[in-house]
Amino acid sequence: MLEVKPQPEPTPASPQAGLSIAEAARRTGVSVHTLRYYERAGLVVTTIDRTTSGRRRYHQLDLEWITVCTRLRATGMPIKTIRRYAQLVSAGRGNEQERLALMEAHRAEVTAKIAELRENLELIDHKIDVYQGRLAAGDADQLWAPNRRADAR
Repeated sequence: MLEVKPQPEPTPASPQAGLSIAEAARRTGVSVHTLRYYERAGLVVTTIDRTTSGRRRYHQLDLEWITVCTRLRATGMPIKTIRRYAQLVSAGRGNEQERLALMEAHRAEVTAKIAELRENLELIDHKIDVYQGRLAAGDADQLWAPNRRADAR
């Protein structure tokens, strides 16, 4: 998992001077709105630089952290838990056991969800097999359908 390490400050004229929020959004695959939300919600562990005119400038480390947040969200981790993880990472050394416990708990939740999805997929595969078999046999019209009440016309 990505851990934040101090980076030397780039000079404004260098190619590492940072990316605009639009470019950061494009590179991370999230919207500009999401980037601003992550920052407001306390999910960003790095300090996003600003230009003299106040525009955000994102660096590689910011993009990597945003990717971590995005992937954790995609697995169903609540914002509150990501925020806690970000706080732990920002605090630095000494809380690795708590970080590990947080990730292990989330992994257990993701694993359970995957098992549930696999079970549901088995049902879908069964239904597909039934339909394919009946269509191939030419008797798909024999498949069960709920009867309509005779008086409901």
